[in-house]
Order: sequence, then C-alpha cells, then structure tokens
Amino acid sequence: MTLSERSSLGMVAAAVAAGLRGHGIQAVLTGGACASLYSDGAYHSRDLDFVVIGGTTQALMDAAMAVSGFARRGDRYVHPRARFYVEFPRGPLAIGGEHRIRPVMRATAHGRIRMLSATDSCRDRLAAFYHWGDRQSLTVAAWIAGRNRVGMAALQRWSTAEGAGDRFREFVAEKKRIQRRSAMTQRPRRARKA
Repeated sequence: MTLSERSSLGMVAAAVAAGLRGHGIQAVLTGGACASLYSDGAYHSRDLDFVVIGGTTQALMDAAMAVSGFARRGDRYVHPRARFYVEFPRGPLAIGGEHRIRPVMRATAHGRIRMLSATDSCRDRLAAFYHWGDRQSLTVAAWIAGRNRVGMAALQRWSTAEGAGDRFREFVAEKKRIQRRSAMTQRPRRARKA
C-alpha cells in the first residue's frame, strides 16, 4: 500500500502493522492512535505508538518500517509524505499497574491491526485522567466507551484497584453527558411552518 499526505491514520496503522508482521515482529498499537480509531476520529493523534512484544533488532525494525516507506529519524520513524509518524515506546505493554493486557486483531478496510481492545484503550485514557488529571483524556475515554462495547464492570474494578473509584464515577457521568448530547444532535428536525 502506497502512503501519501491523504492517508488516514487507519491506513498508516494497517500498513505499518503489515510491514511488522511480514518481518515476524509482534507489536501492539496503543496510545492516542488507538483512541483515535476507537473514537471514530473524534480524537486526533499525529503519532502511532506500537509496543513490541518480544525481542527484535534495530536492523529488522528499520527493514520492516521501510516496507511502508518509513525511515528512522532519531527516536521515531517518519514518512516523506504521510502526515503521521511512528514511535516504539519501551515495553512491557501495561496500563497503569496492569500488565495482563490482551490485544485484539482488528480488521479494517485497509488491513488487520493488532491493537488494544476498546476496553483497554479506554483504560489507557482513564489512566492519564486518574494519574495526571488530564481532562481531555477523560473526554476521549467517554467517547471510546460511547462508541464501542467496553466492559464497564472491568473498568470499575480496575479503577478501584488504581485507587480511582471516585474518578470512575466522574467518567460514568461524562459518558452519559456525551451520550445525551449526541442523542440531541441526532434528533430529526421539525419542518418549519410556511
């Protein structure tokens, strides 16, 4: 797949995932790019973070990324035309204090992407809200939960374990607020009287 300045984040993620798979590298899409895909673009990310599972060499990573046109520049991979860049944060794959993460293989119009589940992507955003007070991450977590099936009971248990039971209630309220607002904007308009 040839990438260009018009390539979507999903297209870039699928191309990178295919290149990595083709070189035997297991990697999981995480972070803001994952949140962007699960929020249907309501949240925008310019970088794609993949966490590598298992070992690999720099030479193999460079070759895998070259398949889709990316070249290493410092600590990231850039493309001459695509507007997104790729980073490989150091593992292990974890969300808050939780290390038992089960990635999913998501089929898209552009290809398959191994990524966090919707529930784990939501947890990832909630972790930023819980630990750093990032209000935007709270909103993004609510967008993800409102547009996808997420395990609310699992989110509540994890939140309690993270010491954020009270902040979980704030998340539930934000999710409801967004759903109400969304329902209002989707109501059919009444025809005006002439």
